[in-house]
Amino acid sequence: MLKTLRTIAGVGIVSESPPEPDDELRLRDALQAQIQSVLGRALAIRAVDSGSCNGCELEIHALNNPIYNIEGLGIRFVASPRHADLLLVTGPVSWNMAAALKRTYEAMPDPKLVVAVGDCGCDGGVFGRSYACAGPVSAILPVDVAVPGCPPSPQRLLQAILTAIRPRRA
Repeated sequence: MLKTLRTIAGVGIVSESPPEPDDELRLRDALQAQIQSVLGRALAIRAVDSGSCNGCELEIHALNNPIYNIEGLGIRFVASPRHADLLLVTGPVSWNMAAALKRTYEAMPDPKLVVAVGDCGCDGGVFGRSYACAGPVSAILPVDVAVPGCPPSPQRLLQAILTAIRPRRA
């Protein structure tokens, strides 16, 4: 023990140098400030699967992992549409989900934002409009942003969410 203490005293305090400032953190702060200015609080998302194959849901779940860290941006998922600002809809709208999707949209407070996710949500995908499907999300609800892809990447989903909350440029 005495030998270790002598070694420590001889070497002195060794620590890592402080990290360089990270501009990405400033972007996050700016993004959080923008979300606060638009909504006055964190963005709350309600995700609804209206008949998808769950491929898009896997990518949506990836938004919560440490790589994308959507909650670090001030964006969170909620269980109730009454707390939601944005409705994230995946899949073609099956006839069985059409009424539930409308009720979910109507339960949301204003302003309401809708993002259609995946090829199926954007244009009906391979299912289109049939005896089982009403077609794309836009056939049932007004869509603000459509994210094509089968499935779209988490980065593309995050980009679509941020596009939906930013005011349009004139």
